[in-house]
Amino acid sequence: MELHDVWFVLIAVLWTGYFFLEGFDFGVGILTRLLARDRPERRVLINTIGPVWDGNEVWLLTAGGATFAAFPEWYATLFSGFYLPLLVILVCLIVRGVAFEYRAKRPEESWQRNWETAIFWTSLIPAFLWGVAFGNIVRGVKIDQHFEYAGNLVDLLNPYALLGGLVTLTLFTFHGAVFTALKTVGDIRVRARKLALWVGLVTAALASAFLLWTQAESGDGKSLVALIVAVAALVAALIANQAGREGWSFALSGVTIVAAVAMLFLSLFPNVMPSTLNGEWSLTVTNASSSPYTLKIMTWCAGIATPIVLLYQGWTYWVFRKRIGTQHIAEAAH
Repeated sequence: MELHDVWFVLIAVLWTGYFFLEGFDFGVGILTRLLARDRPERRVLINTIGPVWDGNEVWLLTAGGATFAAFPEWYATLFSGFYLPLLVILVCLIVRGVAFEYRAKRPEESWQRNWETAIFWTSLIPAFLWGVAFGNIVRGVKIDQHFEYAGNLVDLLNPYALLGGLVTLTLFTFHGAVFTALKTVGDIRVRARKLALWVGLVTAALASAFLLWTQAESGDGKSLVALIVAVAALVAALIANQAGREGWSFALSGVTIVAAVAMLFLSLFPNVMPSTLNGEWSLTVTNASSSPYTLKIMTWCAGIATPIVLLYQGWTYWVFRKRIGTQHIAEAAH
């Protein structure tokens, strides 16, 4: 396997890790309006992801940096062609981070309510737009002979990509609901399991349609295996959720995300951005990659840094592993 193939796999792993981890905290952010009934319950939801949300975003920064270094042509075409939706995502992530930090800085109800509203919308919008972006990457976009994006914003809003957006939105919400059930106690835990059932059923329908469409358009035997794993894991996650096995349900919803993202990258390879204008103008792992020397240096750096990051992040989740409820919220205890 050539180094550019290795880095395609590594970038796929980074995006998979990002969607697995950021997926549930996007979902929890959405649930602050769908599940929480009052301010103490919203605080419970926010506190479940408070220690980890910023660490989850490290995977996005690493995926973007790795794409820039390993596949500069891919990075240039992607970020110039998808400039507006990616800018919206960036602004949402900035506002979301500010909302988490500023929400409790003042006691006024209006102040906290406004920041909680910001958390909801800045979780929902990226959860949808990431699916739209990856739907277009897999489907292909208008790339000319100079490897430049030749389309416009309307071209990105095609039925396949919009369906992909609905899939990531519902899948992340389901992932967040089972995470909430895993991390909370009391009535909110029970309601999270009930909501997870209904969101999971909608997710199953949308995801099955999207993955089958992907398989029909660009799939092969390997992507078919990933599709079957994704659907089976989602069904198993729903069964585990109904049985009250939150740990298994969360793990299986994570497997669903991992298998679904793997299927998209398997369907994409060896392309990194197909051209719908001319197949010969597609960006591939060969014509979009950096020099072998650059990839070699990157491989050594990744081999040293990655285990450290994984150990630190795993330790963070272990430290903050206990369940919480409204009784643990200071104002609600008085």
